Amino acid sequence: MVRELGFKSNFLLWIVVELLWFGLQLSFMVVIYGHTDRIGDWSKWQVVLLIGTSHFIQQLFGALFLNNCLQISEHVRTGRMDFFLLLPVNTRFLLSLRQVDLGSFVNGATAVAVMVYAGRQLGLSPTASQLAGFLLLSGSALLVHYSLMFLLAGVSFWTVKAQGIIWGYYNLFNLARLPDVAFRGMFKAFFTFVLPMLLVANVPAKLLANKLSSPFDMLLLLFLSCVCLVVSEVGWRYSLRRYTSASS
Repeated sequence: MVRELGFKSNFLLWIVVELLWFGLQLSFMVVIYGHTDRIGDWSKWQVVLLIGTSHFIQQLFGALFLNNCLQISEHVRTGRMDFFLLLPVNTRFLLSLRQVDLGSFVNGATAVAVMVYAGRQLGLSPTASQLAGFLLLSGSALLVHYSLMFLLAGVSFWTVKAQGIIWGYYNLFNLARLPDVAFRGMFKAFFTFVLPMLLVANVPAKLLANKLSSPFDMLLLLFLSCVCLVVSEVGWRYSLRRYTSASS
């Protein structure tokens, strides 16, 4: 809180920029639905619910993990990684949650407001189990993003600078706000089973919108989140073996 309020203008400006970007995404869909009634089996307000879900997950990720993952390469370059490795606490935990972006929580609240409004337009009345499932699936989606981005951040042990790779992955978040029925073939298969961008927001939104005909998608997202975490941990431990410290 002290760090953020030390630069109040930047804090508020960043919130405004994110709100404008969110509004632009919603406006894009309004333009599309001005020319069609449905995208596959998705109505306009169902897509608004999907965009809200995607933005909610993205903002939670930005609040907890994004800045921390971006800083890993800088820690390697400057030698500060030595300091983290010497502390009596799990290094990955410390690197992952060292800083929190409070502004992203504010923007996440706007995403919740949009989801609530879209749900009312659709006449939805989620049960307690649906809301609990939504939070669980959103947590799994968050775990997918965190695991894959932390894995990419480990590239900095070879290249020293890895921000470009990390931002490249972050741009893939744009796929998550689109209905999965808009994609076909190998592209859809790759971004479902390899990089599950088409699952992370679609599955939680489908649960709220009563569009899941079977639990397969939910189980797949939960399974892939665990797989991503394991792969990320293996990659992290392998990357640490490449680190020779600043004094070497």
